[in-house]
Amino acid sequence: MGDLISTHLDESKREVITSRTGVLMGEFGRLYEKQYAVALFNKMRYDMEGGGGPQPQLLHRKVPLNNKSIFSGALFQYLEENKKWRNGFLFIPDSFNINYYENKQAHDRGLHPKGTINCAGYRVLTSMEEYLELLNTSLPGVKAKVGTSPFLKCVTQFPLILWHPYARHYVFCVVTEKEQQKWNAVFQDCVRHTNNGLSEECKVQTPAFTDTVRLYRQAHGHYGTWDMMCGMPQQILANLVMETLLPELKDLITPKLKGKMHERQMNWMLISDAMYGLVQSQTQAQYEAIVQSCEAGSPPLENTIRTDMDQIISSKEHVTSKIRALVLPKAEKLLKVSIQPYISSILEALMEPTSRGFFEVRDLFFRELVDMSKNLLNDGNKERLGEHMEKISMLAFHPVKMQICYERVETLSLEGLQQRFDVSSPSVFVQRAQILIREQMDDAVYTFEQLLHQSLECQEGEDLCKTIQRCQDRVIKKFDYDSSTVRKKFFREALLQIFIPYMLKQLSPTCSAELPHFQELIFEDFSRFILVENIFEEVVLHTVLKDIMMAVKEAAVQRRHNLYRDSIILNNSDPNLLLLGENPPIDWAGGYGGGQEEVDGDDEGQVGDTEAHKRHRMKQVVSMIQLEGTAYMLPNESTLEVPAVDDIPKDEAEGGSDTKSTQESEKKVPNGTKKDVNRNEFEEKPPALTNRTTLQEEETPAEMPLQETENNSASESAIQEIDNTVEEEEHELGGEVRMQKDAESSFLKEDIATKEVEFTPNYEDGTQLNQVEMPALVTNKDTPSGTKEMSLDSPAREVEAVTPSGQQEKSHISENNQDSHSEQSTDSISPSQQDNSRFQSPTNEAALEALQMAKEECNDFETGEDTGKGENVHMDH
Repeated sequence: MGDLISTHLDESKREVITSRTGVLMGEFGRLYEKQYAVALFNKMRYDMEGGGGPQPQLLHRKVPLNNKSIFSGALFQYLEENKKWRNGFLFIPDSFNINYYENKQAHDRGLHPKGTINCAGYRVLTSMEEYLELLNTSLPGVKAKVGTSPFLKCVTQFPLILWHPYARHYVFCVVTEKEQQKWNAVFQDCVRHTNNGLSEECKVQTPAFTDTVRLYRQAHGHYGTWDMMCGMPQQILANLVMETLLPELKDLITPKLKGKMHERQMNWMLISDAMYGLVQSQTQAQYEAIVQSCEAGSPPLENTIRTDMDQIISSKEHVTSKIRALVLPKAEKLLKVSIQPYISSILEALMEPTSRGFFEVRDLFFRELVDMSKNLLNDGNKERLGEHMEKISMLAFHPVKMQICYERVETLSLEGLQQRFDVSSPSVFVQRAQILIREQMDDAVYTFEQLLHQSLECQEGEDLCKTIQRCQDRVIKKFDYDSSTVRKKFFREALLQIFIPYMLKQLSPTCSAELPHFQELIFEDFSRFILVENIFEEVVLHTVLKDIMMAVKEAAVQRRHNLYRDSIILNNSDPNLLLLGENPPIDWAGGYGGGQEEVDGDDEGQVGDTEAHKRHRMKQVVSMIQLEGTAYMLPNESTLEVPAVDDIPKDEAEGGSDTKSTQESEKKVPNGTKKDVNRNEFEEKPPALTNRTTLQEEETPAEMPLQETENNSASESAIQEIDNTVEEEEHELGGEVRMQKDAESSFLKEDIATKEVEFTPNYEDGTQLNQVEMPALVTNKDTPSGTKEMSLDSPAREVEAVTPSGQQEKSHISENNQDSHSEQSTDSISPSQQDNSRFQSPTNEAALEALQMAKEECNDFETGEDTGKGENVHMDH
């Protein structure tokens, strides 16, 4: 690869790159110095006058990912250098940059990564077809086809590709679809986070930078949104350079590329990546020099602003009135014809998916707290609470759980309006909405943490679930208010980003020529803080802002999408809550006793205590994928364990902790039975017809059908006889006798079950009767913990054990049927085996009489004395 880069990026071409970068940065620097002074004035004016608007009700976390990593795991990576696939290990820290290693051991030993991927500007692809479509656009006239190259032969069916228009592409693959979905969610979150590289905390540098980039692109005829406005300042400037430099060098280099189609495409990708890295290093150095120069000259500017603030404001308002008189008539005409008819439709297109995303955040937050309350209901102690809260505290940064919220917003579409208003794609608005969604989730979680921690310290004896419920209700109300405020602000900003560039593009040809004349109205001392270009944009903005505000207000008045009206403003509704935001972060695992033991176990065998403790504290937000039913890793498995895997929060889809907690909750339910499990076991096993000995089980296959037919015939005869006898007894004895017999049969069943627990027959040959092989019946009558007991009764008895009291009459008939069946079956068993079968050892006289009556009825049936009555009645019963 070194020869390829040095051949095509020789000294002359590097000089071209340096020259183009220097020209752009020189023009950018002159614009930035002007915009820096304006941004400094606006910031100081805002601090002095104060800003209006509603006050946020939720607390904001200052350092969200403290001692946390996002994800780590192994997968297959394609290396373009040697055209081979290899196992690789990826580690994603809190910076959301992807570090890749040769293997997991290299990461565990603390070695430097082989490379780091900054995902700003990347797209995540999950199919080779989509990747080839983008690859075909890289070089004009070069089209690659699927299957024409080994590069396109992915080793699995689940690829993951990071594509960038200028930088290097990264191709991975995993072995399961579940892994692909999780890695896709993680990669998408990395792209989303790194794209938002401009800090909103910088009230001067960030506005100055964004305004400078926008004015530079407008000066070159590029209006509207820009997809590559992503990443850190040096990356955005590099994208700005590559936007014009890449086509120029492509015409010079591509004719000299040799090889097959896909080889030429890959070689061009590597050359473009080298160019992009060179440009980015130059833009970073020059931008830092520009910022340092502006910051060094800011103290005199601040003194001038503080001294002449009122005069600067008055001068600006005077110039604004003059420019408004020129621009307003043209702007209102354009607004009426080309803007107003589309405001409501575009607002609806923005509101629907965005509101669904915020509603999904609310539901996800609610579900997580409800699940925690359920898990703490039976075993509610502070240690368990600390374990659950350690997971919930990082909910906003869990890409897999938050993916459903992000997907709701991805349905946003501005089809039909993009060409009219010069909107490149809705991805700019989608990513902005997704960032706001994550911030709102983290604010809600952080506020809940502080309220719960305060409640636990003040009210020691109160029920834990009630405390959680009360804090949850308070946070949900605050979230509803803040989400309404955030969404309305987002709608206004999105509409302005759509309409303002279009209006500036239409008005600039007629107004730009007259703007320099207004510069004469500004005092020379104030000329650095008042720019006519900025005032022109402000006049256009205020012209359309009134209609946008009215449209959003009407949507709030109609209570569409749960938006609060502007008149509902909560100021200092909970002043004590603001004080909690100054508290240090809460260590749920350590502070509530959930992490001390794990620290001691993980520190064993480490080189240094400090290093081991730091490695333990670096907990992971997303858990690893474990294939179901496998306790070991296959040689080509793409998922490996990570350090301190016990501390990794498990996902619901993996069933780790949730399954365990579900089993524990089943054990704690009084008189609970695992009916479904036993029923499935019973259906899978062949039914045992009679109590046979081991010799009878080993009979030849030729004899088995005949014996089974005889047994079935005897069983049918016994059932018919019992049916008739029961019907006669019902007519003769009446309801009271039936109730007495039900009670007697129930007593007999309980006595037999008691005998079964006390006695288990053992045989010399290690085998038991077929009845012992019947499905195990779980009873909690005497053992609340759910001990499994072996039942010798037939399926009729097993069903009776789980039959409600309202069906005892039907169960009584099945009881008599089984007694008759069992009596007939014991004729072929020796006396000793009859004793072991435990069917002839009742201890109650009433039970003995009932059993004797059943025997006599069977004998009467065998002698032919049965009348055959009551069959139809029994069937109806």
